[in-house]
Amino acid sequence: MSIFVSIVFFNWIYCKNCCFSMPYLSMNCWNDNRILRSKMWCRCVIPFSFHLVFIRRDFFAVRSGLFHMGVWVVGENVVFFILLIFHQKWSKVQVEQLCDIHLLMFLLFVHPETAAAGCQRELRSKLKKKCECVFEGIAKAGNPTLLNQIYTELYITEGGSGELNEEHEVRWIETAARKPDRPETPITCEDIFKPLPGRDGPIRAVMTKGVAGIGKTVLTQKFTLDWAEHKANQHVHFTFPFTFRELNLLRGKKFSLVELVHHFFTETKEAGISRFEQFQVVLIFDGLDECRLPLDFNNNQILTDVTESTSVDVLLTNLIKGNLLPSARLWITTRPAAANQIPPECVGMVTEVRGFTDPQKEEYFRKRFRDEEQASRIISHIKTSRSLHIMCHIPVFCWITATVLEDVLKTSEGGDLPKTLTEMYIHFLLVQSKVQNIKYHGRAETDPHWTPETREMILSLGKLAFEQLEKGNLILYETDLAECGIDIRAASVYSGVFTQIFKEERGLYQDKVFCFVHLSLQEFLAALYVFLAFIKSGVNLLLQQPASRWSSLFNKKSELKPLLQSAVDKALQSPNGHLDLFLRFFLGLSLLTNQTLLQGLMTQTGSGSQTNQETVQYIKEKIRENPSPERSINLFHCLNELNDHSLVEEIQQYLRSGRFSTEELSPAQWSALVFILLSSQEDLEVFDLKKYSASEEALLRLLPVVKASRKSV
Repeated sequence: MSIFVSIVFFNWIYCKNCCFSMPYLSMNCWNDNRILRSKMWCRCVIPFSFHLVFIRRDFFAVRSGLFHMGVWVVGENVVFFILLIFHQKWSKVQVEQLCDIHLLMFLLFVHPETAAAGCQRELRSKLKKKCECVFEGIAKAGNPTLLNQIYTELYITEGGSGELNEEHEVRWIETAARKPDRPETPITCEDIFKPLPGRDGPIRAVMTKGVAGIGKTVLTQKFTLDWAEHKANQHVHFTFPFTFRELNLLRGKKFSLVELVHHFFTETKEAGISRFEQFQVVLIFDGLDECRLPLDFNNNQILTDVTESTSVDVLLTNLIKGNLLPSARLWITTRPAAANQIPPECVGMVTEVRGFTDPQKEEYFRKRFRDEEQASRIISHIKTSRSLHIMCHIPVFCWITATVLEDVLKTSEGGDLPKTLTEMYIHFLLVQSKVQNIKYHGRAETDPHWTPETREMILSLGKLAFEQLEKGNLILYETDLAECGIDIRAASVYSGVFTQIFKEERGLYQDKVFCFVHLSLQEFLAALYVFLAFIKSGVNLLLQQPASRWSSLFNKKSELKPLLQSAVDKALQSPNGHLDLFLRFFLGLSLLTNQTLLQGLMTQTGSGSQTNQETVQYIKEKIRENPSPERSINLFHCLNELNDHSLVEEIQQYLRSGRFSTEELSPAQWSALVFILLSSQEDLEVFDLKKYSASEEALLRLLPVVKASRKSV
């Protein structure tokens, strides 16, 4: 006869070894060899008629009588227990059956929320470690910075619908930069699920749009960190942040929703938690634009069972539609062009991250540069260049600008600071080359920037950038690298050398994912590669034409003219302007002053003043052909990269003369007028259209200015 003697007490106790708390103890836990190997004792306290029985894990190996006495500390409670077992003929099956009875009794009497606390603590701890540090601009290299120390509140507003937006993101930034002080009520990340005034009912799914580098990922990181540190959203029991970069790696595999959560957040699996509908759960999906799963909301099967296994894309579509776990809150981030992948009816609210306001730009640079005089000089310089000032709405571009200007101020001793985007990115490339020379080769700062090895690396990265830009890929997997002739080992070397240009990230199981630090860096390297390919071999990659015999032999500079013109034509033919920034960089590289900066990488120059002047005239002809306002504006930015301001100066002189009449303006002058008004340092609070003309033609010509103004009269 077996004798069980136990001490009776009436408070609930966590099971430290069996997944933190008893309510979610699963049958598998009894036979979990991993737990058995890692922990000698499995202290499972199971009530039976208000009695608690201590079960020793290695009981089955005991053939003689057993007496055990121990102390178990739970919080501030100290529980003493005594277990006496006298029976040598009990089989393992009999003991397991008895344990199952006790377990069922426990599951019937204990509320599930007692299980959440231990799992919640572990999850908070894990997410805090993951989110508390950021690597500004890079994923792994450099010294980490505490997020709470450098976080600057981003400007988030309600962004209307999730309609298709195919514009190049630099246009989106330029439009946002022209807006006057914004009347909308900003939304903080902690309030992302709170309905705006005038809206009734809770919001289940929020979509946040924003261009690459604007801070969407950091925003979700801040939300998660605040929850993990008990600073915000404490009504939420669990926050589960996913990235599409990692979800892509599960393509072709099958999971249930419960298994998917357990896969990424093992704390929930160890706790045996599977009934997530009993908790307040927030699921974050960062980077919809990076998704390579076929999200077919119309044809995917309908799924309502969280335990049924299927492909990850089917799980996601049913989760977003609300068929799975309708009680959960969803937060999806994306670049604007991918927002239409999700049906509007599935999204309760769309928000936009608009980046830094002008005061926030200054705040960033004053935090970055402790020297007040240096910070003031940098801020003043950025304000003098409209293109740089506009791009600084993007936090990543602020980081690039700060990196470059810090180095130039230190080495140029009062020399000129870069004024155009092309100059800025050339200097950034030089800074990274200098860093890798010092770090990896022990060279001095004054040594030549380029070696045969680093030249080859930049050419390979440029080829990768160009080919993936044409495909629209920002995130690169092993298959993408293989298509460009780069093996994964070489890619790891590139990311290790040029850490602030090309970065390597690892998925949950150390699957490697690569990307350029920012889309603009990918576009710059793509332009550099196409330019260098022509200088070296005479091949026009934009037209996919082989090099002519004479250009291959003599590499005539005159051949550069059709290359530059073909770049202008190809960019103008793009329906969504996806080559706009590429074109600015490409034309900027044709300047001899910029080519001189790249000496060592660009072993020979490929342009002259005559070629540049012919290119300027070609761009002016395109402006006169009256393309769309957006195309005209980008062509003016291209003229700026070529240091030509003649059209702008012409219309400015005309405006100052007092003899201004819109009836006398040519199409090119109209475009120049629009560019001047949009480039003005003054906010367009109220735009007086009658000051220029009240005609229908004037309205159509000045429509971009009207759109950028809060009010037009």
